[in-house]
Amino acid sequence: MVRNPHLEQDWAAAAVSSPLLLDAVRAVVGQSVAVENSFLVMKWPGQEFEVPWHQDGIDGRIELDPAKSVAAWLALTDATATTGCLDVIVGSHRRGYLPYGPEAETGRPRGRADTVRGEPDGRPISLPVRAGRAVLMDMRLLHRSGSNTGNGVRVGLNVRYVAPGACLRRDPTCPSLFPVSGTGWPSRSAEGEGDST
Repeated sequence: MVRNPHLEQDWAAAAVSSPLLLDAVRAVVGQSVAVENSFLVMKWPGQEFEVPWHQDGIDGRIELDPAKSVAAWLALTDATATTGCLDVIVGSHRRGYLPYGPEAETGRPRGRADTVRGEPDGRPISLPVRAGRAVLMDMRLLHRSGSNTGNGVRVGLNVRYVAPGACLRRDPTCPSLFPVSGTGWPSRSAEGEGDST
């Protein structure tokens, strides 16, 4: 897992700024858009890498206004049920943000992830995505993914997009927001501090 590749790798900066993707994001949150965070996730075949049920818009570091933010999941390789595609619970965003905390210690190499407390209500469905395609999700949508039991690596880029005012709570030690659309954003050296975004 690589945190914020869009800040250090040209291909990732180009991916989060893709005109087609930004058109879809702007249709949800408006014309001024910044990247709050990104994760590059690689699931190697035959290695345990389960991501527990969680919501992208809240954790120990952030809380995002779901009316001013959206999560994007970009498939860089085909994501199938075999290779560990997303499982989602349709309509779960209507319950709002749920209590969460770190998962139990398992000794997994990826460390401990935040997860919702208890077993989520609803029937999960798998959401396969072909390479080069993306899925937009409400920040409150419950989702998870299983390990890759296929033959090739499964690679996905997770991106949290925000509009101005979306960050209700944000760790001030986080990297600055990365504006990709619109005007009125502070300079990159000054933005993203505290709740001013």
